[in-house]
Amino acid sequence: MKQSKIVIGILRFTLHAPDSESLKARRQVTAGLLARLRRRFPAAVAEVGEMDLWQKMEVAAAVVSTDGRHAEGVMAGMIEFLEKNAAETVLSDVSTELVRV
Repeated sequence: MKQSKIVIGILRFTLHAPDSESLKARRQVTAGLLARLRRRFPAAVAEVGEMDLWQKMEVAAAVVSTDGRHAEGVMAGMIEFLEKNAAETVLSDVSTELVRV
């Protein structure tokens, strides 16, 4: 039996929300941004760290595919989307990884 190729693309990034003055304000920014990413891209997206800080959020996204180029393209699209559409935040510490299973 031939085993299928599975490629998992992992995108991690940090966002800084300089205008956020409370956890509630930061969570509103985070929730809206994550919802937009989920609607636009075929990826699982979640906040993964720094949940108690007012202005910083760590987020990860995972893309499952049979083609590494497809996974890389989705991750690149997500980065471009964030750079253009997340005016209330500053994107930093971006890293990507492809895992072949």
